[in-house]
Amino acid sequence: MDSVRVRLMREDDLPSAERASAVTFFEADRGTRRVSEPEVEPRSSVASKQWIDRMRFCLGVDPAGCWVAVKTDEGADRTVGFAISQNRGGLWFLATYGVLPSHQGQGIGKRLMDAALAHADGRPGIFSSSVHPGATRRYRLAGFSLHPQMRMVGVVDRSTLPAVDGLREGRADDFEWMDGLDQDLRVAGHGPDHGYMLDTLRLVVSRDRARPGYVYIDDRGRASLLAAAERETAQRLLWEALASAQGNTLVNCITTPNEWAVDVGLAAHLDIGQEGYIAVRDMPVPAPYLASGHFL
Repeated sequence: MDSVRVRLMREDDLPSAERASAVTFFEADRGTRRVSEPEVEPRSSVASKQWIDRMRFCLGVDPAGCWVAVKTDEGADRTVGFAISQNRGGLWFLATYGVLPSHQGQGIGKRLMDAALAHADGRPGIFSSSVHPGATRRYRLAGFSLHPQMRMVGVVDRSTLPAVDGLREGRADDFEWMDGLDQDLRVAGHGPDHGYMLDTLRLVVSRDRARPGYVYIDDRGRASLLAAAERETAQRLLWEALASAQGNTLVNCITTPNEWAVDVGLAAHLDIGQEGYIAVRDMPVPAPYLASGHFL
């Protein structure tokens, strides 16, 4: 462990950190895969580029929350662990965190988490967690409540799609009220994250400002982040995302307070399963809300 240094991330660490992330999560997913589930695939080159782009954005917005654990090999630092966290107003979130399997059990994860939590400076916090026993132990010891998540997968039965009205395409001038909704649901707005997501995802919003809501939808028609003031609006937004789905789709980060999403998924004939936890500290689980994996 003495040969491993924990320090602030630099932009030139991103490729090495991405490789460490790809290996760490591939091994974790393979270790927790159920027999009935498909084989885990390595991260694609497109997904690797997307990871680097997202983490470069985080590094640019709040660099003091981005940490790496490195070993120096032949004069170059090699990433063996990473913790990328961000402060947005009064909220802290952990975008991603992990330690290479070959370096787990050596206290590196604790050092990284301690650095990221010091950056939180007492703020309420939220993140999406895997089921890795070492990681979940660390989160609980840090004072986080772990709320089991569900996911729904499958091909949408298009005969079940309802006519959805009251929605429109979102724009940058929606960000102000979206941040107000975020603050009501999860302590603080997403701030600059909305601009990043609008550049890479489709945004759909509720026309009715008395019942606001929004959903970001990726290029495969999957809901990437959804927030609403009440469940009926949330369900209409999720139906809009499912109507855009191409082939197999995924609705994830579903917590018990968000069973409205389960009702939609079951109506669309998706299959329900379990996946990890939403971890929160000093705040309730947001609802109606489906968290983003990286922007929470």
